[in-house]
Amino acid sequence: MDSENWVSVTVGGRFGEVKRVTKETNVFAKINLDGTGVADSSTGIPFLDHMLDQLASHGLFDVHVRATGDIHIDDHHTNEDVALAIGTALLQALGDRKGIHRFGDFSAPLDEALIHVALDLSGRPYLGYDLQIPTQRVGTYDTQLVEHFFQSLANTSGMTLHIRQVTVLNNSGKINLVQTVLCYITST
Repeated sequence: MDSENWVSVTVGGRFGEVKRVTKETNVFAKINLDGTGVADSSTGIPFLDHMLDQLASHGLFDVHVRATGDIHIDDHHTNEDVALAIGTALLQALGDRKGIHRFGDFSAPLDEALIHVALDLSGRPYLGYDLQIPTQRVGTYDTQLVEHFFQSLANTSGMTLHIRQVTVLNNSGKINLVQTVLCYITST
């Protein structure tokens, strides 16, 4: 973790690399938008690691995250700071945004679930979020953190992001499906 806070240290290509250090967390995130779907994440929060793996796998970009935080208290700060760092790395990787498809819109079914995600890489952050998760936990992950993760990601990446639940499914699958749909949009 030797890069400077909020500064890209990678030159050329579509890369973003940041370090975020607060009183509660120490996060390093690196994204290669022209990768192959490789994920290497260690946040101390198993379900968050899984979400990051899904981002990389379905988005076909490489994601490397190392995070330590006050998870002995709760996952909030680590969840938030990982999303802030990934959003900042994504913003850096997009650069001047020339040659990208600015808009994306995709729906995906998974058994009885249907999730719709639309985004605009406009530079204007906004989150429209309509996802009801009826239980408080998926494993040890507090599902109330899902919306905050996407809000933090949208804020630092400059993304307008709408997430809408069309039909229901179990909690883990619903959250994974949102990640999958987001990835398909960003990979096109």
